[in-house]
Amino acid sequence: MKTKLQVLSLLLLICFTLSCSKDDDNTEPEAVKEPVTDVYVVGYESNGVNKIAKIWKNGIATPLTNSANDANATSVYVAGEDVYVGGYENNGTNNIATLWKNGVKTPLTDGANNALILSVFVSGTDVYAAGRESNGTKNVATVWKNGVAMPLTDGTNTAGLQSIYVSGNDIYTAGYENNGTKYVAMVWKNGIAMPLTDGANDAFAYSLYVTGNDVVVAGSENDGTTNVAMLWKNGVKTPLTDGTFQARASSVFSAGDDIYVVGSDGFKVNLWKNGVVNSITDGNTFASGNSVFISENDTYVVGYERPDTKDIATLWKNGVRQPLTDGTYKAYANAVFVTKN
Repeated sequence: MKTKLQVLSLLLLICFTLSCSKDDDNTEPEAVKEPVTDVYVVGYESNGVNKIAKIWKNGIATPLTNSANDANATSVYVAGEDVYVGGYENNGTNNIATLWKNGVKTPLTDGANNALILSVFVSGTDVYAAGRESNGTKNVATVWKNGVAMPLTDGTNTAGLQSIYVSGNDIYTAGYENNGTKYVAMVWKNGIAMPLTDGANDAFAYSLYVTGNDVVVAGSENDGTTNVAMLWKNGVKTPLTDGTFQARASSVFSAGDDIYVVGSDGFKVNLWKNGVVNSITDGNTFASGNSVFISENDTYVVGYERPDTKDIATLWKNGVRQPLTDGTYKAYANAVFVTKN
């Protein structure tokens, strides 16, 4: 027969157990972490003597070179935890096409002739870089796949690549090739050349983006007097400016059904969405828009402004100006890439 003390102990144990169970049931779930947005911008800043290739992550600058010789970072691509930057570093005589992975540089040319990278793209385990390399007399449009050079032109006429995009098994590049008298805006698909212009006037393709079955290209074409900012979609051109001022379309990005283009018209940085223009700067001082990236509902544009004699590397997020340098020395922002983790 249980004593009163035993009964009391049993009751206390039951109450304690129920209380613990109740507390466990009411345990609050862990707070859901908000995605982190990282904004990568590449370009250069002078030290008064030489250009220093730099990358800015969320506004914080990290030099990629030691300032011994001129260098410039022209393109950035983020794949997982890895950050790839393309550009060049001078060896005292010539520019060396250079790729940096997480800040560690890999020269892609030997420095015997001038060469540079203007665009980087990563697809799976393959790293592509596009640019040009001189053969001693002419620039040759060149793709490097995992460090191996693949020339797209034969060196008879000067040519260069400005942009590369890989879609499935297809490699698209955009740039230009001289026809002997004029520059022709070009797209190459898997090495096969597809002219965008007829060669009557100078034209250049600066950026391309592949979305579904559509290939959209941004660039410029001279109308006989003035350079006109131009967009080509599947080879069909649409002028973005009227020729009043010198203009160019520098970068194109597709998000959903919308096509965004950034460029310059006179002194202004313009952003075109589906052909409708929005001026990011007021044109009172010279500015240049070099690259655009769309992340969800946010628009990122980079370039530079020249309020006096020094160019200031600049990021505009949704049209709001965010200087990356203080104007002490000349600086350019050439490309932007945005990730959310």
